[in-house]
Amino acid sequence: MTHSLHRQGTKENLSRDYPLVAVAAHGFNDKGAGPKLGKFLEICWRHGPVNLGDMKQGSVFTYDAEKIYKNVSDTTIVECVFDDLSKVEAVLRDLREADIGMPVVVSGLTDSVGECCKKVGLEIHTVAQSLGVWGDTSRLPRKEVLEITTMCGHAMVSANLVEKMIDDIKKGKISAKKAAEKLTKPCECGIFNPTRAAELLAAAAK
Repeated sequence: MTHSLHRQGTKENLSRDYPLVAVAAHGFNDKGAGPKLGKFLEICWRHGPVNLGDMKQGSVFTYDAEKIYKNVSDTTIVECVFDDLSKVEAVLRDLREADIGMPVVVSGLTDSVGECCKKVGLEIHTVAQSLGVWGDTSRLPRKEVLEITTMCGHAMVSANLVEKMIDDIKKGKISAKKAAEKLTKPCECGIFNPTRAAELLAAAAK
């Protein structure tokens, strides 16, 4: 899933960032997919993700989680993100047992995700890797900002808003946690990681 593929950061801070995505193949297995995708979200929610959502309904930062996973349509994409690999392992174990019949994409550090799959007896089907950003990269926001904005693959989190949040934290107007929550809300699909965002904002404001 390409919109979870371009997250930037260090190995250390990416080790607390694991998005999961489930989607039906349109025209192939999308008929009746809604309840299955809802089951995926329900299982994920049970293990404490830091964010979760349905791109047609919104995320848990704007809607109730139970309402989201009980009202998933056939032709949507559902997502969540964890800041702890052990929770991802538990989710994959439960998903394997539930056998919902939907493809699941786990993004994150390749070695860590691979080891996690091996522990629960799953084989990785495909590995996709970002080749980076090409072109006039001088026009991009600075690295500290990109580490935050790339957590929303649909570019709903503004680089200017990130800069403002960093400035407000420096001035003592807002905490890093509250600033991260403000940045999380525009990401409707629920793939933005507020825990990691708070850490990155605090570091950028020093």
